[in-house]
Amino acid sequence: MSTISLSSLITLAQDTLAAAGANPVMAETTAKALVFADAHGIATHGVSRVPSYALHLSSGRADGAAEPEIVQEKASALLVDARTGLAFPGCELAITKAIEKARQTGICIAGVTNSHHFGMAAYHLEPVAQAGLIGLAFSNSPSAITAWGGKRPLFGTNPIAAAFPREQAEPVVIDLSLSQVARGKVILAARDDKPIPDGWALDSEGRPTNDAKAALKGSMQAAGGVKGSMLALMVEVLCVALTGANFGYEADPLYDDTGNEPRLGQAFILIDPQALAGQQTYFNRLEDLIAAMLEDDGVRLPGARRHNLANTAREEGITVPDTLLAQMGYQ
Repeated sequence: MSTISLSSLITLAQDTLAAAGANPVMAETTAKALVFADAHGIATHGVSRVPSYALHLSSGRADGAAEPEIVQEKASALLVDARTGLAFPGCELAITKAIEKARQTGICIAGVTNSHHFGMAAYHLEPVAQAGLIGLAFSNSPSAITAWGGKRPLFGTNPIAAAFPREQAEPVVIDLSLSQVARGKVILAARDDKPIPDGWALDSEGRPTNDAKAALKGSMQAAGGVKGSMLALMVEVLCVALTGANFGYEADPLYDDTGNEPRLGQAFILIDPQALAGQQTYFNRLEDLIAAMLEDDGVRLPGARRHNLANTAREEGITVPDTLLAQMGYQ
């Protein structure tokens, strides 16, 4: 393991992606997003993704020359076509434009189509919270969860996130996938030939398994059972039926260089508190809730640990496996 500064890690990831075919904007926005995830303690969505993204670029599963474009637009809605490139430039365009619209109209929904894996969901909501807006983020992903009562994976693990800005503190940030654990943890376990705990996944025959590689050929356990499955269905509709993207069962797994262009979908909903009871009322009411939560010992606000980790990472850097650094050409 080696410790590397955030800026050096961004440069390393950016250079690796550019060498694989990503255009300068795609390489930069992707590298920043991945290092952000590492800094916030989400290694499954950090630079560990660089080798697979690079394979997708070099094999044609993602178009490194793609430039996202707004293809549909109304007062409080827009649709961005990512043109089968990596997700981050398209998501950045969607968020930037949605902030403008939400400030004008009070709310905006932004969709992204023909996209790719969008990393840590909460990353996309950082500028939303900084703008004083509430943000919700959704993405579908290749099939990993069965419809409730079924045997065939249809829905992705379909991450969801929310960011609630505060007046004089870091925002409350919620970020979770709809499987019992993020599939990225199973991917890392399979890569390292490590077993996975009980309750994470099923094999292709629908049996509980501790074999990470068997789990990748089977399905993930939905968080909360039927409730998680129903939420995954909701995300598929929001991210696909509204954008024209691929459903999870139409996208090949992302952990291999072989397969189709995933053409995934994302959806972002931005709300301006000023358009309802007013921003100050929103801030006051949110702080009342937070104070009530923190009266009980042991309660930790969502996102607080990640904010602390990011502060430490900015000062001390990030510890990265040497094998991963070698894959990115670190000397």
